[in-house]
Amino acid sequence: MSTLTLENVSRWFGNVVAVNDITMTIGPGVTGLLGPNGAGKSTLLNMMGGFLAPSNGTVTLDDRTVWRNESIYRDIGIVPEREAMYDFLTGRDFVLANAELHGLGRKEAARALATVDMEHAQDRRISTYSKGMRQRVKMASALVHEPSVLLLDEPFNGMDPRQRMQLMELLRHMGDEGRTVLFSSHILEEVEQLASHIEVIVAGRHAASGDFRRIRRLMTDRPHRYLVRSDDDRALAAALIADPSTSGIEVDLEEGALRIQAVDFGRFTTLLPRVARDHGIRLLAVSPSDESLESVFSYLVAA
Repeated sequence: MSTLTLENVSRWFGNVVAVNDITMTIGPGVTGLLGPNGAGKSTLLNMMGGFLAPSNGTVTLDDRTVWRNESIYRDIGIVPEREAMYDFLTGRDFVLANAELHGLGRKEAARALATVDMEHAQDRRISTYSKGMRQRVKMASALVHEPSVLLLDEPFNGMDPRQRMQLMELLRHMGDEGRTVLFSSHILEEVEQLASHIEVIVAGRHAASGDFRRIRRLMTDRPHRYLVRSDDDRALAAALIADPSTSGIEVDLEEGALRIQAVDFGRFTTLLPRVARDHGIRLLAVSPSDESLESVFSYLVAA
């Protein structure tokens, strides 16, 4: 069993700070690295995989420094998001080349291809593969030496539902075996289905860490903003503002609607239709106005 440890890790590119003073420990099991696009997830994974040097701080694998330490690749498998591959090779040749780098051969390459269900296409050139197939053959190359640590950057991109379920089952199995699996995603549902432990990154900062359910409750309990149109906005606003589930209401004249901030999501969702019914107000439209992941994660940073 292996553990990745980051201590006060930062990485900057010129004047741009991509990762800012992050400390975390990634142990056995499946961990989700969650954050909006551009949060710094790929930079963090590249430092864990030894592709980037930290500008400050340290990254270690079982107390061994990762940067400029070739021996760690006996224990780490990496699936990058980028599509840089040798398109003129067949899938079999690509995985075999990676096996040979580890002193392995055809038997191990065949096993890895079977693990990701790519035997049927192993003799086709990679240039003919779909994005999902490319993801799976990259996965096979990362698994060929049976690493104790697996780092995956947005691994489900381009996969169809069946392929996604197969990969999720494979990663769960690896986590149950005691391997350390870390995958990044900007999609909340992917992380929810697979990882019990998550690390949340926002704008290069460590926003939250721990049990997924606890952090998910924080996301649910954050203030929710809604755009509501009715046939009597002023009467609706007057009735809603008196209830403690709302903390602010604005009349948006340009939109012809109310902008409502609800601090008690569950209470507000039952309050709104009841108030409309009791006051004879017709609701024309109700839509969330801040449901982007960026807004969710920004709330976590401030929480």
